[in-house]
Amino acid sequence: MGSLGVLERLLMDILWSSERPLTANELRDALLDPAATGAKPLATTTVLTVLSRLEQKGFVSRDREIRPHGYSAVSSRAQHTAELMHEVLGTTSDRTATLARFIGNVSPQEAQTLRALLEGVDSAAE
Repeated sequence: MGSLGVLERLLMDILWSSERPLTANELRDALLDPAATGAKPLATTTVLTVLSRLEQKGFVSRDREIRPHGYSAVSSRAQHTAELMHEVLGTTSDRTATLARFIGNVSPQEAQTLRALLEGVDSAAE
C-alpha cells in the first residue's frame, strides 16, 4: 500500500474514524477549521482529487451507486500500520537487530502485549 501524504493522511484519519461512507463534501467539512489554522479552505475538487489518488492506491473504495459518491476505507488503521511496519522491516539487511531495537523501545505494557500475542501465535501453530 505504501505511505500517505499529509492531506491523504488527514482524509484517511477521518475515514478510519467513520462508521459509514462519507462524501467529498463531508470529508472537506470534517477537516481542520481553516479559521483556527489560518489555512485556506480546501475546494471540494481538491478533496476529490486526493480521494481519486487514494482509490488508485487501494486505500479507499467508492460507492458509485449513490450520488454524491460515498468513500470508505478499504482496510483499518491497524492493518495499514502493520503493513507499513512489514514494509520497513523488509528494507533492512539485519531484521534481528531491527526487531531488537524496536522491542528495546517499547513500554513494559507493550512488551507484555507482544509476549501474549506471540504466545497466541505459537499456540495456534501447534
